[in-house]
Order: sequence, then structure tokens, then C-alpha cells
Amino acid sequence: MSKVKYFYDSETLSYKKIERKKGRKLGITLLGITGCFLGGFILLLIYLNIPQIQTPQEKALKRELHNIQMQYGLLNKKMDQIQDVMANIEDRDNNIYRLYFEANPIPEEQRMAGFGGINRYKDLEGFDNSKLITETTKRMDILTKRLVVQSRSLDEITELAREKGKLLQAIPAIQPVNNQDLSRIASGYGWRNDPFTKVRKFHYGMDFTAPRGTPVYATGDGKVARADNRSTGYGNHIRIDHGYGYTSLYGHLYKYNVRRGQSVKRGDVIGYVGSTGRSEAPHLHYEIFKDDERINPINFYYGNLSADEFSQVLEKAERENQSLD
Repeated sequence: MSKVKYFYDSETLSYKKIERKKGRKLGITLLGITGCFLGGFILLLIYLNIPQIQTPQEKALKRELHNIQMQYGLLNKKMDQIQDVMANIEDRDNNIYRLYFEANPIPEEQRMAGFGGINRYKDLEGFDNSKLITETTKRMDILTKRLVVQSRSLDEITELAREKGKLLQAIPAIQPVNNQDLSRIASGYGWRNDPFTKVRKFHYGMDFTAPRGTPVYATGDGKVARADNRSTGYGNHIRIDHGYGYTSLYGHLYKYNVRRGQSVKRGDVIGYVGSTGRSEAPHLHYEIFKDDERINPINFYYGNLSADEFSQVLEKAERENQSLD
């Protein structure tokens, strides 16, 4: 209950009750409310403009945000290092590995395919750190794509290496008769005098003179396609299919050491020097076919001849003398 106040009236020599005016009371109330709002507004302005004033929850969230930003920064530094390593691997892949195995380089457009046009990161927009998150996510996606492309490329290189190894073993790459067993190289690839007609004609192989019974070696891995005497002029002869378009022929043999359909390795003894068929003396007539076309065997002796030995063989093979078949 509010207190009743009185005042002393000197004229009437009595106490009279003080009556409060209603308008004044309302004004005081409004003034109080206005003061409260004004004070609150001032405090709000002070709070918003003084960043040091933070609630514990805000401080915790700010620390967490700062930690996430720092982690993203470290992640981007690591991606910089990974990109450098990746670029080095891609460069070696294109300019060494794929070049060596005669495979087409992978263009940059293929390694980066799928990241143009459509905006893949729309869901990450609209936040305070959208740019940082979007750029980092995009870099991760690009690196992942490049790793997938490079992994497939290395799988292809591995398969090419296996095939290259098989090819190197299959190519006829040694002399069919050992140097120590040779009497001489009687004739090489090119125009020579026929021993029977004395007319110049093209000689499609090389003649290795050696005593009858001298071992003849397979010059590369392959499978015996023929071992018979049913080809005019060659007498007893062997043909080895090496794959990859290569075939080698060994003519005028004394006898065989293999049969048709048999697999042989480079250096295996497949027969022995003779003088069967159209032959003037014991020797081995040797030919190489590539895609059914005869080619010069002189280019395929790098497997067991030194540089000096090859030079001597080359000199003898180029002499225009009489062939033995």
C-alpha cells in the first residue's frame, strides 16, 4: 500500500492530504520506460562494438573456427606438395615411360576432364568461409581425378612392359651360328651372282659357311611353324614364328632337332648345318621376315656381337660375291 502524504496549511492551521495528479504520474512512468530502453540500447551498442566482450560459448565457437581454418591452411600446403609430386610423375609418364613404350602421351585436358562448366560446389556457397572450403574441395577433387588417370596409365605401362619384354625375347637378335664355328660369311643380303646360273639375282638372306653338323641356334623365342623340305630350293629347312610379325628361316639343314609346333627359346639348338636343296656347299641360309616381307638379317645381330664383331660381319656381308644357293 502506497504511503499517504500530507502538508501543513498555515492558514487553516491544519494538515491536508496531498493529492497526486494523474498526468504527472503517467509522465514519470513514461520517462522511466524511456530511460530503460535508452540505457539498454546504449549497452547493446557497447556490447556489439567491443569484441572483447564475448560469451563462453562464443569464445569456444571462435576457437573451433580458428582451428578449422588452420587445418584447412595446412591441408592446402600439403596439397601444394602433392601437386608438385603429381606434376613430376605425369611429366615422367608422358616423356619417359609412354615414350619408351611407344604409347601416346596423355593430354592435360584428359587429366583435368570433368571440372569445367557446371558448378559442382553450389551447396558450399553462402557461408563466411565458403571460398576457402570450395577451393580446397575443388583441389581435392582434381587431385583425385589426376591420381585415377595416372593409376590407369601406370597399369597400361605395366602391361606394355610385359609385352615389351616378350617382344625383346621374340625378336631374332643373335647369329644363328656361333662365330667360332664359322668358316666365313659367304654372302649377304643384296644382289649376288647365282652359283648355278652365274646370273645376278637378289639374295634375300645371309649365307654362313660352316662344316656339316655345326649346330644352328634359334635366334629368338617362338614356335616352330615348319620343319620340312617342301619349299623349293631351301632343302631341309625350319621356320620359326616369333610373333609380332617376325619369322626366321634356316635353310639347307643336314637334320632337324625340333618338330613342327614346338616352342623354342633363343639359343636353343634347332638343327645342324648341311647342304640339302639348292646348295653348292655346306652352309646355313638364314632369312628374316617382318609382316611377310623379307628384311636384311644384318640388323638383328646385336644380341651376341660386340661393336667390332658387328662391323666385321657388316663388311663381309656387303661384299658382292657369289652366293652358295
